[in-house]
Amino acid sequence: MKTIGIDIGTTTISAVVMETEGRKLLASRTIPNGSFIQTDREWERIQDVSLLMNKAKELLDSFLEEFPDTKAIGLTGQMHGMLYTDAAGRCVSPLYTWEDGSGDQPEFDGESAAELVTRKYGIFAATGFGLVTYLYHVKKGLVPEGSVSLCTISDYLGMWLTGRKRPLVHAGNGASLGFYDTKNWRFREEMIADAGMDLSMLPEVTADVKELGTYKGRKVLTGLGDNQASFLGAVGMQEQVWQVNVGTGGQLSVLSDRHFEAPGIEARPFLENRYILTGAVLCAGRAYAILEGFFRSCAAAMGLEDKEQYGLMERLAGEAREDAGGLQIVTKFKGTRVNPEVRGRIEGLSEENFRPENLVLGVIEGISREFYDIYGEIYKGTGIRAEKLIASGNGARRNPALREALKRMFGAELELTEFREEAACGAALSVLYVR
Repeated sequence: MKTIGIDIGTTTISAVVMETEGRKLLASRTIPNGSFIQTDREWERIQDVSLLMNKAKELLDSFLEEFPDTKAIGLTGQMHGMLYTDAAGRCVSPLYTWEDGSGDQPEFDGESAAELVTRKYGIFAATGFGLVTYLYHVKKGLVPEGSVSLCTISDYLGMWLTGRKRPLVHAGNGASLGFYDTKNWRFREEMIADAGMDLSMLPEVTADVKELGTYKGRKVLTGLGDNQASFLGAVGMQEQVWQVNVGTGGQLSVLSDRHFEAPGIEARPFLENRYILTGAVLCAGRAYAILEGFFRSCAAAMGLEDKEQYGLMERLAGEAREDAGGLQIVTKFKGTRVNPEVRGRIEGLSEENFRPENLVLGVIEGISREFYDIYGEIYKGTGIRAEKLIASGNGARRNPALREALKRMFGAELELTEFREEAACGAALSVLYVR
């Protein structure tokens, strides 16, 4: 069966055509997202929903014309963020992305919305989580007029394609909004109401992949979170195989039959009533890009040509000693989900090791260490070993030194994912799990 998968990412939009028998990739296209809206608030990270819909539709229509025997359309996209819809099922707001800083603003007696939720209800909440953003909007009187529901961007694409008036979201996307009891697969409605949020704004949630409706005669399916879709595209249902996804940020994920959560570790609803245990690294590929910017600025300061430095960095990493000469770099430039205030640091500096090659390898080791710390926490709570790593995302694919560092740190076999656009491929494969 031919299916199309669409992934609305933070920086790109991708679409693939898959033959589900044999997991064969037939075609793939990726275009820039290009929808960020400039505002006068430096912490605000919002995108133009209409532009996103038109770009996704253009990709979809081109594939439907090229592959007219396509039977279904699977969806995925950036998690945690949200948008508002009206009674007609149309968007009445921008997309407040997972990077949006509304929930971190100290607007409420010096306390942010995320801090308020954590203190008052004892649950993990981070800025960028849809219901944390909604809580901020409620308290500031910023909920758009006419709003009757909220959902993620991939859920809205499903509504937009099929004409649905209310969102139906997979539990993975529902959980990404926050205030979700993943152990019992339901929103924490008592807490949501107590916080002053309108329960009628919550989307309907399903534990299974469902048919939302049709678009040009093809079934359109409930969207998966990009983490779940990426895992399905890269790992499938294999056990004790860990996915290391390195993009701007990063995630380490593994399939689990049991629910387990710890600070910084989420049990994300997956398929067949199973979980993906996931920890997020906020600065993965971005940490490496920050170092590249540092080298570029050094070159500019010396009057040299302003050009990309990644090739130089790869060469330097190969010249460094395996332990970076004792130099240790913490790459938490944007903090962590648990503690957004923590920052990176350099330790073990000496006259001998303060060299560019050690800076490069130190950053690579720092990124790897963040992933390994997540593994240690999950292993301690579940006993799930890392028999193999499957690396995905451009940050891993383009950085062989990072892959080698991960292999050393985990002591496990590592291979690159079969598909470059694994989230879109996972969305296409979700048709196999329709119930």
